[in-house]
Amino acid sequence: MTTPADVHDVRDPELPGRLLAVERDELVPLLRGRADADFALPVAACPGWTVRDVLAHCAAAFTRVRERRFEEGVFSPEANDRDIAERAEWSDQRVVDELERGMTEAGPLIAGAGGALDALALGEWVHAGDVREALGEPGAYAGAGLPYALTLLAQVTGRRGHLPLHADLDDADEPLRLGDFSGERPPARYIGDGPTLVRLYTGRPVRAAAYELAGVEAEELNIFGG
Repeated sequence: MTTPADVHDVRDPELPGRLLAVERDELVPLLRGRADADFALPVAACPGWTVRDVLAHCAAAFTRVRERRFEEGVFSPEANDRDIAERAEWSDQRVVDELERGMTEAGPLIAGAGGALDALALGEWVHAGDVREALGEPGAYAGAGLPYALTLLAQVTGRRGHLPLHADLDDADEPLRLGDFSGERPPARYIGDGPTLVRLYTGRPVRAAAYELAGVEAEELNIFGG
């Protein structure tokens, strides 16, 4: 896997769409082949939600992008619960249908938003990892989309002025710079693999032995809050 070392200043507007398309082609066939009971499995990364709930949340988010519905509090916990409740009577496969359409059609709309929706694309890819983990499938927070996700993560953290971090990735040819390097804070240092880095930045559980982190506490990295 190759990853650009410094990608903060050049936004590729097509990158979120490519990430979603790659994940769609891997995730949707997996979901089509699962039993109904699998959709009721709990998702550890999203307490209180099942696999179906996570998929419904993601599908609803993409539909909002397609329909350009961004009312105040659109992605609050309360709004997320309403979106899931609105799909409570749908079949599992209807939820997957909406998700597939969203992952196909949202890319150009995210591209045209000037970066405002890039984190949404990244978050939906992370939720796909949550689902994989709940289903006991390999490749959570990895797979063909990982290089795109890491590049997008670097861009999102840079634009948000996140703390600087230099990542030496076991599975990449070059180091990756994340966050804002223009300030006085010396960059933190990460040594480990790409999926673990994604877990740290998105508040997912990690194994302590899987990485080395210096100059920052793991909790400070989470871009999606507590």
